[in-house]
Amino acid sequence: MNHIGYETELGQCICGDSLKELEKLEDGSVNLVVTSPPFALQRKKEYGNEEQNNYVDWLCRFGEIVYKKLREDGSFVIDIGGAYKKGEPSYSLYQFKVLIKMCDVIGFKLAQPFYWHNPSALPSPIEWVNKRKLRAKTSVNTVWWFCKNPKLCKADVTKVLTPYSERMQKLIKNPDEFVKEDNVLRPSGHMLNKASWSKNNGGAIPPNMLQFPNSESNSQYLRYCKKLNVKGHPARFPAALPEFFIKFLTDEGDLVVDIFGGSNTTGQTAEKLLRKWKSFELSKEYVASSVFRFSENEKAAQSYYEEIMSDGWITIGDGQQSLFCDYNLNAR
Repeated sequence: MNHIGYETELGQCICGDSLKELEKLEDGSVNLVVTSPPFALQRKKEYGNEEQNNYVDWLCRFGEIVYKKLREDGSFVIDIGGAYKKGEPSYSLYQFKVLIKMCDVIGFKLAQPFYWHNPSALPSPIEWVNKRKLRAKTSVNTVWWFCKNPKLCKADVTKVLTPYSERMQKLIKNPDEFVKEDNVLRPSGHMLNKASWSKNNGGAIPPNMLQFPNSESNSQYLRYCKKLNVKGHPARFPAALPEFFIKFLTDEGDLVVDIFGGSNTTGQTAEKLLRKWKSFELSKEYVASSVFRFSENEKAAQSYYEEIMSDGWITIGDGQQSLFCDYNLNAR
């Protein structure tokens, strides 16, 4: 094993160039690639981000390989945030240019656009929002859900139903109080009848606007980073985001890949959901600290971290204590 990183019972986090690591995978073997690449921001970030002028071609190089590695029923999900053009308060179109090239050049189909609203987002960009007060803060990312074949693409929305509202629960319990007439055609074109509206389907179909706060503050990952004086990854997405798409688009035992692993939120989520997974991350420091998500205690966390930083490879045992400790998929 020449890799730097670690493996668990179901997956591997590998320090390496995703372009090279992706090529090692068998064509048509991946069920889902879900990732959040570095955004095309004007200000350079420590985790690395491409210039806006080069960004579309750069990201689509990964898309070309992902297309080959996906199964015919597989999906490619990209969380991609917005940015402003340099020196002026006008919005860049780079994420939409990515969308067009992925579809028109590489061959993906846009299964459906999603949008992630982070209600805890801080006001940005600073120049146009905080200082000059010319724009509202940006709190919504585009999330492109691509597939190879929309007729074959694996998806089951019943796996990601949302809890019914209080009013809907009352309607299901006693439809006569809410539906006075049966089989009434609404102005929207929907037929309103008691039988269909009062049926309990286990939850409501979710919208394509996903609202998850990105306000992690006391997770095991961050606690160990603080205790061991290790700087955590500054641009993590909440576990709820990959969780939604992993549940929606895969089954247990399927292979989930993250090509910009960061702190390996996707890998931890996939492991908890009993999916096989691979996570690729170019930074050795981020790979090493991401092992905190799978460490059973502080001593193990420090040992794993030091071994990976020394170019080592860690095999985390089959004990489930280390894999699942301090992690709640239902937490929002």
